[in-house]
Amino acid sequence: MHDARQLLADEWLRSPRVVVLTGAGISTASGIPDFRSPGGRWSNYQPVPIQDFMASRASREAYWRYKGETWQVIQAAEPNPAHHALVQLAAHDRLNLLVTQNVDGLHARSGFPADRLIHIHGTDAEVVCLACGRREPREASQQTWEAGEAVPKCRCGEPWKPATISFGQSLVSADLERSFSAARDCDLFVAIGTSLVVSPINEMLPRALDAGAKVAILTASETPFDELATWRFSDPLEVILPDLVARMNSDS
Repeated sequence: MHDARQLLADEWLRSPRVVVLTGAGISTASGIPDFRSPGGRWSNYQPVPIQDFMASRASREAYWRYKGETWQVIQAAEPNPAHHALVQLAAHDRLNLLVTQNVDGLHARSGFPADRLIHIHGTDAEVVCLACGRREPREASQQTWEAGEAVPKCRCGEPWKPATISFGQSLVSADLERSFSAARDCDLFVAIGTSLVVSPINEMLPRALDAGAKVAILTASETPFDELATWRFSDPLEVILPDLVARMNSDS
């Protein structure tokens, strides 16, 4: 009798359209703490809403202090076997769309195809000026911050902001619609390393389910949708994802 991992691997192979949603749990093996676990980022950080960032220099300085320090952690991290397993799946046309809640850029650095990757909460790898709309890679502004400028500025004179979606800031509507549309059209939806409590992107799962897709949840924490999943695994992601890929490759 096939074990549960093999059944999921078989279903993945049979499914023409597979959509994956990832969260912070996929990056913990790379040395990046998640948000909600004890000792995670929210234990030591008070989020700065976008309204406060716009209105207060002190809030902008606090925001950059946090972002500057966490970028140093992100830059020291490397994609782990879970990230690389998803790249292999995409290379064999076994993954149609990857939507990530992560802002660490590790999916992009792992070589995942950019045209099948949505950073639904933005990315720390770029900065954006909310005044003139200019975007550029993070490195120059990070160096400016490390050199002592509390709030790096765009050439227009207004403050740079790392290009993540802050509290109170709207998601990119085109990215959200593309994510929901893919969920409605998929045959298999796989949630990886996410607690599935952040809305609206957690709605991808019930939309996929309502459209008749099978659902797998691979994450250490409990989620509100556990009882709806056909497969539920809490194994380390850097172990189970490469194993699923190996099982699919052995059957193909």
